[in-house]
Amino acid sequence: MEEKSYKYQEQSLFSITWPLFIELSLHMGIGIIATFMLGHYSDSAAAGVGVANQLLNIFILVFNVTSIGGTVLISQKLGAGRLKDARQLGRTVFGLNVWFGIFVAFIVFFFGEQLLQLFDIHGKVYDYGLTFLRICGISLFFESISLALSAILRSHGYTKESMFVTMMMDFISIGGNILAITGIFGLPITGVTGVAWAIVAARAFAVCALIYLVYNRLALRLELKDVLTAKKEDIKGLLAIGIPSAGENLSYQFSQLIITSFVVSMGTASLAARVYVLNINYICFLFTVAIAQGTQLLVARYIGGRQFDRALKRGIQTLKIAMAASTLTSLIIALIGSPILETFTKNPEIIAVGLPVLWAIVFVEPGRAMNIVLMNSLKSAGDVRFPVIIGVLSMWGIAVSLSYLLGVHYELGLLGVWLAQGADEWLRGCFALKRWLMKPWERRKLAKAEISI
Repeated sequence: MEEKSYKYQEQSLFSITWPLFIELSLHMGIGIIATFMLGHYSDSAAAGVGVANQLLNIFILVFNVTSIGGTVLISQKLGAGRLKDARQLGRTVFGLNVWFGIFVAFIVFFFGEQLLQLFDIHGKVYDYGLTFLRICGISLFFESISLALSAILRSHGYTKESMFVTMMMDFISIGGNILAITGIFGLPITGVTGVAWAIVAARAFAVCALIYLVYNRLALRLELKDVLTAKKEDIKGLLAIGIPSAGENLSYQFSQLIITSFVVSMGTASLAARVYVLNINYICFLFTVAIAQGTQLLVARYIGGRQFDRALKRGIQTLKIAMAASTLTSLIIALIGSPILETFTKNPEIIAVGLPVLWAIVFVEPGRAMNIVLMNSLKSAGDVRFPVIIGVLSMWGIAVSLSYLLGVHYELGLLGVWLAQGADEWLRGCFALKRWLMKPWERRKLAKAEISI
């Protein structure tokens, strides 16, 4: 047991991060390729699917309650050498997410129409969005389980396995997109309907593959009793970390819904441009998210093993790398922005709206890198409330308010919206840096000492 604990702690950031980077690239690639292909099929289809995806992402955050908490707590227990507890916690994560998946899939499938109406979209955009939402609502059950299983594998250091599953998901999804949109081999063109069913098939495959890998790599057999029984202590620990973390993400998604409503008022060109630019923007912070997730695993292990100075240095080193990489990537994309946008659409009005926003991204991304890396590290150190408090205040007080002020009131349009979100990212990033340098785990040690006295 000690040898395994030592192995987990001594994994390098690179060995953990490169599979995460490829997995995230492939995962985001599904959305980008679908948007790219739908854009050539119909700009209305691309806009409708983009809005529906925002709604689906909100429900996926429910599943992250246990997967985020599981990633942190399993990693901490591995760092402390408590392998048996880590395995039991994995069973609890799986069981809870099965129930979450059933509940959310039911809500989306039966109440999707009412939920989509909140976006105030009409005509073909609404019809395409509703079709996509109802079909993909079924796949949320599979997505819930796959997130739990991926969290278990990653926490144990098996990031490559999760990467290969995502790679196969991409092949299934892309193949389905081609069949649905191009009408190859004389097949009927099913458009948004076919694209949605391809996602369902891909996520169903992922669950089967991940269940096999969890058993094969960890010798952990997941059974029906894991769904029906769980330790109250484990559930309490998962929710203590997962609810605040997911709450922060949920607040972000809701703030984005409000901002989307501002963009809708600017016209279809602005809405379509936002969907395309968001997909391009993913490329800019892709590396940041991957290295932040890798750092989160290492910091949790270091904290569990009481290697506090090592955790502090790891967070700062990752921050420097992420900020430099995101700045360089966003600058390159801004310089070649026009041909990139033209790969998504030939509509000159949409391109004219999107080009200035690509330059705004150069300002946004270094702040986002600071925010993502250090807020994730704080959660791994057990400081889960601070990111939520700062996040909620900044998202609504800065991002939403300034989006309306700059984008709608002062008529800067989509550019104003992006500048507002940049101000939000930088503010949260600066607060996170100050908090990280204050070594929050020392306050936790002091509190525990006072309780013991």
